[in-house]
Amino acid sequence: MTLARDSAPVPLSVLDLSPVPSGTPASAALRRTVDLARAAERFGYRRYWLAEHHNLPSVASSSPEVLIATVAAATSTVRVGAGGIMLPNHAPLKVAETFRALAALHPGRIDLGLGRAPGTDGRTALALRGAREAHRGDDFAERYAQLLGHADGFPTGHPLAGVRAVPADVPLPPVWVLGSSDHGAHAAAELGTGYAYAAHFGTADPAAVLRTYREGFRPSAQRAQPHAVLAVGAIVAEDGERARALLHAQELATAHLRLGRPGPLPSPEEVAAHAWTPAERHVAAQGTGLVLAGTPGDVGARLRDLVSATGADELMVVTQVHDHAERERSYELLAREWGASPG
Repeated sequence: MTLARDSAPVPLSVLDLSPVPSGTPASAALRRTVDLARAAERFGYRRYWLAEHHNLPSVASSSPEVLIATVAAATSTVRVGAGGIMLPNHAPLKVAETFRALAALHPGRIDLGLGRAPGTDGRTALALRGAREAHRGDDFAERYAQLLGHADGFPTGHPLAGVRAVPADVPLPPVWVLGSSDHGAHAAAELGTGYAYAAHFGTADPAAVLRTYREGFRPSAQRAQPHAVLAVGAIVAEDGERARALLHAQELATAHLRLGRPGPLPSPEEVAAHAWTPAERHVAAQGTGLVLAGTPGDVGARLRDLVSATGADELMVVTQVHDHAERERSYELLAREWGASPG
């Protein structure tokens, strides 16, 4: 059943990759992230999550913990978090220390989203982990257990017993496991964490993935009930044709990424003048994940249908637009259509 237009919708949140538009230095993209976070707070978004990606000229967000601290200091009510920290790249102790410190500085406003993959290519992942540390496959569960141990204590006899994350008087922020397939859903359910499904680039059916998570959820000390966040792409403009032009720019950027030629996000005007190769058209035709583009009414209606179909507890919106003012305006129009209000 589709939600009625005047019903109370689920909360809206923001996932920001700090995209780098063509003609713009990456440092400027980071500063615009802070500006957009302030605007998102005014528009009534619940959370503002920062991503972790490495060695990509199209994405400036390589240090989400730094951006979280900066965004949290520049805002006052919106929750700020990681979407996410790629746990294979980091020592669990350091993650626990960092997020306890953030929680101490910004009480009740920090979230910890954890990724199971390195979020980059194999060579860069090796550089992040250190050449001397062999990659042992999927060791996420082991690393997550260490993270909790550094916060809550290890069992007696554990080799890391007594190694605590300082400040020890602050609990870890709420934890989500991120994923782009049902593997993440299974992990989040088994560990008893929240779950955030990246439908903006995942190819699995969102309804099936969220159902897998909810049906398999095991309550934990961290969370008694499941909480499913659905991340989707959305580009909103007063004019539907303009929204579609902005979408085409994202499609070309995604095609370049998948063809191994990542670059800055092009403008719609650059895309209009671009001579698409057969390979680019083929890759673009495969889709860019769940990305909606159109007028506020069109996108709002499709999002309401999506919430009804999936049972998502929250929507997290990714908007990749070249012009910063248009990107901010997209979030504003969507929040207004959704009925969001500052908390």
